[in-house]
Amino acid sequence: MRVVLTWRDKAEQCIYDLAFKPDGTQLILAAGNRLLVYDTSDGTLLQPLKGHKDTVYCVAYAKDGKRFASGSADKSVIIWTSKLEGILKYTHSDSIQCVSYNPVTHQLASCSSNDFGLWSPEQKSVSKHKSSSKITCCREEHNDILAVADWGQKLSFYQLSGKQIGKDRSLNFDPCCVSYFTKGEYILLGGSDKQVSLFTKDGVRLGTVGEQNSWVWTCKVKPDSNYVVVGCQDGTISFYQLIFSTVHGLYKDRYAYRDSMTDVIVQHLITDQKVRIKCKELVKKIAIYKHRLAIQLPEKILIYELYSDDSSDMHYRVKEKIVRKFECNLLVVCADHIILCQEKRLQCLSFSGVKEREWQMESLIRYIKVIGGPPGREGLLVGLKNGQILKIFVDNLFAIVLLKQATAVRCLDMSASRNKLAVVDENDTCLVYDIYTKELLFQEPNANSVAWNTQCEDMLCFSGGGYLNIKASTFPVHQQKLQGFVVGYNGSKIFCLHVFSMSAVEVPQSAPMYQYLDRKLFKEAYQIACLGVTDTDWRELAMEALEGLEFETAKKAFTRVQDLRYLELINSIEERKKRGEPNNDLFLADVFSYQGKFHEAAKLYKRSGHENLALDMYTDLRMFEYAKDFLGSGDPKETKMLITKQADWARNINEPKAAVEMYISAGEHLKAIEISGDHGWVDTLIDIARKLDKAEREPLLMCAHYFKKLDNPGYAAEIYLKIGDLKSLIQLHVETQRWDEAFTLGEKHPEFKDDIYVPYAQWLAENDRFEEAQKAFHKAGRKGEAVRVLEQLTHNAVVESRFNDAACYYWMLSMQCLDIAQDPAQKDVMLSKFHHFQHLAELYHGYHAIQRYTEEPFSFHLPETLFNISRFLLHSLTKDTPLGISKVNTLFTLAKQSKALGAYKLARHAYDKLQGLQIPTRFQKSIELGSLTIRSKPFQDSEELVPLCYRCSTNNPLLNNLGNVCINCRQPFVFSASSYEVLHLVEFYLEEGITDEEAVSLIDLEAPRHKHENKWQEITSDNSQTLRLDETMDSMGDDPFTAKLSFEGGSAFVPVVVSRSVLRSMSRRDVLIKRWPPPLKWQYFRSLLPDASITMCPSCFQMFHSEDYELLVLQHTCCPYCRRRVDDPSP
Repeated sequence: MRVVLTWRDKAEQCIYDLAFKPDGTQLILAAGNRLLVYDTSDGTLLQPLKGHKDTVYCVAYAKDGKRFASGSADKSVIIWTSKLEGILKYTHSDSIQCVSYNPVTHQLASCSSNDFGLWSPEQKSVSKHKSSSKITCCREEHNDILAVADWGQKLSFYQLSGKQIGKDRSLNFDPCCVSYFTKGEYILLGGSDKQVSLFTKDGVRLGTVGEQNSWVWTCKVKPDSNYVVVGCQDGTISFYQLIFSTVHGLYKDRYAYRDSMTDVIVQHLITDQKVRIKCKELVKKIAIYKHRLAIQLPEKILIYELYSDDSSDMHYRVKEKIVRKFECNLLVVCADHIILCQEKRLQCLSFSGVKEREWQMESLIRYIKVIGGPPGREGLLVGLKNGQILKIFVDNLFAIVLLKQATAVRCLDMSASRNKLAVVDENDTCLVYDIYTKELLFQEPNANSVAWNTQCEDMLCFSGGGYLNIKASTFPVHQQKLQGFVVGYNGSKIFCLHVFSMSAVEVPQSAPMYQYLDRKLFKEAYQIACLGVTDTDWRELAMEALEGLEFETAKKAFTRVQDLRYLELINSIEERKKRGEPNNDLFLADVFSYQGKFHEAAKLYKRSGHENLALDMYTDLRMFEYAKDFLGSGDPKETKMLITKQADWARNINEPKAAVEMYISAGEHLKAIEISGDHGWVDTLIDIARKLDKAEREPLLMCAHYFKKLDNPGYAAEIYLKIGDLKSLIQLHVETQRWDEAFTLGEKHPEFKDDIYVPYAQWLAENDRFEEAQKAFHKAGRKGEAVRVLEQLTHNAVVESRFNDAACYYWMLSMQCLDIAQDPAQKDVMLSKFHHFQHLAELYHGYHAIQRYTEEPFSFHLPETLFNISRFLLHSLTKDTPLGISKVNTLFTLAKQSKALGAYKLARHAYDKLQGLQIPTRFQKSIELGSLTIRSKPFQDSEELVPLCYRCSTNNPLLNNLGNVCINCRQPFVFSASSYEVLHLVEFYLEEGITDEEAVSLIDLEAPRHKHENKWQEITSDNSQTLRLDETMDSMGDDPFTAKLSFEGGSAFVPVVVSRSVLRSMSRRDVLIKRWPPPLKWQYFRSLLPDASITMCPSCFQMFHSEDYELLVLQHTCCPYCRRRVDDPSP
């Protein structure tokens, strides 16, 4: 650190305080009862300001630079503008001790001995506050650390919270002023020792700024600069500049430099790793060499070493301490020694501080550098002011003079092989010498530092005039812009020191490489390229070496850029050379053809007698015109071959239009169609297809394929019709889902029925139209697929609790089985399945109401209906319970409805059964309550609910162990499919020998009866058979059928069998017939209560009360059981 006095002045009175304008252009001093305003650039007194009547103690400038304030012993504060005009004056009750501006709000604080006031431009008055003790200073800063200097001669540091940082530091004088630098990195301190001292922010004393003749009363730093002003008791004003010199050291890729005056940072220039060494004292000199680091402090020298020999290791530890004060200009460290340079003298000391050798020079030492060597025997390169350059070995007392020049040395460096020496003299000239011959090889102007490349003997760089200069051998200098000093050159990296920072600059070695290439020095150019050039430069080197037939260098360069194509060429040429081919023209022709110089290659092929190679080259490159010129008027076969290759080339270079035209002209229709189809050219395909004969099936089929692919099925259909391929035409309609056209063709050609309806059914199934798909499978004759689809639909409906759908699907499934049963081989199995599925359909149809009643909040059925359904299910579920049907739900419904309708005995039975089942939580309370309350009811059922057998007129119990048959005559009950009431129908059978057709004709004869005023009305439609009676008929005592109903008793069921005479006596209006398709027989039912009308669905043959059926059909527009629509004409 150097201190330079910029200017000095003297006032008549003591300088109590001073303040800088924030931009640093003006200085305000408090001297006596005046303010003095100085220009900081040259110390000119601009203007004295008068306004106070007594001594001015304090002054402060606002951070915005608009105003400043002064406080005096006359108890007043004056606010001044930046134009040095007073704008406001206010007073306190005692002398003003200090003033300070808030750096953010620009609010002014003024303090007297017993109070303080706050003023801001927005306020009209000053708010004042009393203080119980004397105020001596106030300050608002942005620093986080508070520095305190007291007259106990101590310097202390505190956090803003009040916690002390570190220990007190002894000053040995009474401090009067303390001030931080702008960024807080240093502290100024002055007082009774008549000087200003510079400290670090941690309190380490760095040195003296300026010695004075009296006490220093105030000192400040010019904002954002290294200028310091000092005000003394005798009125002296001194303005100093602090110059912080760069203290650093460099060895190869490690750079050490001083930071914050007391720290050393070691930077690895390649990896950019940094490590900080805290010395806690002023660092005076730094030297670094290999794994050694030397740091000179005021009273000692510290020697550090690396923890390991790893080149990337950045951990240092103290090896030795030399506790002695040394005065030196330069410091150098070696493996076992340190070298001190003091003007003309060099001293070699061991790490223990013992002086081993000393050299006395003829002139001042200007430059010294360690150039390596064995440990303990390192060599030093020394440059003197008189131009002498010496080599000194630390173990040798005698210096070796390398050469002497006329001008003083500024910088030195020796080449990697120690053969050449580069010198920068005081005239900024770079001179390069041969060390052995002492010959000046060349010199270059405008140099301030020089460095040899450590990896290349003939390359050096030097800096100067804002440029970096790179010189290879004796070639001209290559320049690029660069600020700073070159201090090292390693491969392609140049280490540059600019101001205080060291950086590694990556520079390509392209320029010197091309200089060698111009002279065909391929090996030397390769060595330069290895230092660092771009891929383009490597490729250029490879090409130049290849054209120069320097195959070894070319191979290395192509390997670097990973160009396998040229490496294969070089290997093939080397193999041919080994086989004894000496023709360099042929080799060079191959090189030219690889480089794209085809005409030159053709000339060399022709000159070497290999015209066929030139022809192959032209055809491979699709240069057909050149090939034709080369051939002249040759063989037409070869010309055709060229045209074919030309068409292939047009296709490969993405000119398909031209390729198609050439293929068509050459008769290559398949290739033309392929290209047109791949590019979607429908018009071209149409032209080709219509020109082709129908006998050319392969190209026509390819056209049809592309028409389908390009979504033009109409043209594909035209081609299939042209060649008569109906199967493909139907497949086209199926693929494009043009079902109507496919069905039309299927009607004309039934042999393709399966090809149409099976895909149609699959398409319907994929689109969730399963019922239609099932019908389509059935229509296609795929009954197995139809049944499987229906079974899957049924299973899904059950799993999803859609029991109404499940009933419908089971009915449809039973009808499918009945249809398949027409096959004698499957009759028994399918009839068994038919009856099973019919039974399941009835169960699920009834359970649908139970499920809705238990799961949904509102009931859609009457209690009587729910009661009948639950009874029906209870009697039907005697064996295994089908999937999805819950006995709990059924018994729960039966229990509730029985209790509500008065069937208490049945309700008790249902509740008892429920006790043995696993009951859902939601039913538990209701069932427990019902089980308790039913005990208070009579142990009998209401007679109104007891079902009647219409054959034997027996009242059956509500709980029937035999199921849904009469306990007396065993006649099965016929239930309504909506209300599940027992219908007044009795099934009868035909005598043996009577066919269904004969029976119907006999019934239709309808024997004459007594005429009555009101008769049965028969309503017959496509959808239903209805019997309606307007008035009660007369007694049926004379009816032969009634006589057949008699029952003799016994446990076996005896069916009602009628003869022809009985059939003839029946009225068509009283008989309902289930006309089952074969192999089933028809079923006949006789209505015994003519006053109640019954309707049978002609599709599913389920029976309904006519009023119920008509209402349900109105609601659903279809049969509620089989879902046959009212407008469907099919049975």
